[in-house]
Amino acid sequence: MNPGMINTEKSKLIRVILIIFYSVGIAGISSEATRDLFKSLTPLALLLSLLVIFIYHKPSNLKKEIIFFISVFAAGFLIEAFGVNTGRVFGTYSYGNGLGVKVFGTPLLIGINWVLLVWCTAVIVEKTAIPALIKILFASSVMVLYDVIMEQVAPVMNMWSFDEGNPPLRNYTSWFLIAVIFHSLLKLAGIKPVNRIAPFVLFIQAMFFIILIIFFKIAS
Repeated sequence: MNPGMINTEKSKLIRVILIIFYSVGIAGISSEATRDLFKSLTPLALLLSLLVIFIYHKPSNLKKEIIFFISVFAAGFLIEAFGVNTGRVFGTYSYGNGLGVKVFGTPLLIGINWVLLVWCTAVIVEKTAIPALIKILFASSVMVLYDVIMEQVAPVMNMWSFDEGNPPLRNYTSWFLIAVIFHSLLKLAGIKPVNRIAPFVLFIQAMFFIILIIFFKIAS
C-alpha cells in the first residue's frame, strides 16, 4: 500500500472516530440522566479537535505559524476577557462552567476556540482561486455563521449566556471584524494553511450544535 492510500485510510478512520465521538456526545446530552456529565466533557471535545488538527498539520513556515497560533490564542482570550468584564465588545454576557477553567471570568479554552476557527476557515478558503480580500471576507463570514449556530445552544450547554437573552447585533459585527483582523494577519504573514482534516472538524462541530439545537427546540 502506497503512502497516499495509507494517509487516505487514516483520514477516513479519524473521520469515523470523530463522528462516533460527537454522536455519543449528542446521545449523552439528549438524555437527562447523563446530560450534566456530557456537558462537562465539552473541554475534552475541544481539545480532541485541536489534537486532530495538529496531527494533520502541514507547516509551510513552522516558526511563523507558532507565533500566529500563540498570538491568536492570546489576543482572542484577552478580547473575550475584556468583553465579558466590560460589555463593550460583544454585549453584556457571562461565561458558565461549560468550557472549563476560567481566568478573569473567561475560559482559557476560548483562546483555543479562536485558533481552531481561524485556522479551519482559512484552510477552507485557501484552496479556492479567489482574491485574497475575498478569501478574508468569506472565511470571516463562515466564522460568524458558526457563531450564530453556537449562540443558539451555548446557554443550554452552560458555555455562556447574554443578559438580554439573545446576542445583540454587535456580537456578530465584532466577531466579523476580529475575524477579518486575524485572517488579514495570516495573509500578511504569508502563511498558507494546509490541513486535510480541518474542514471536516469544523463541519462535524457545526452539525453537533445544529442537531442539539433541533433536539432542544423539539424538547421544549
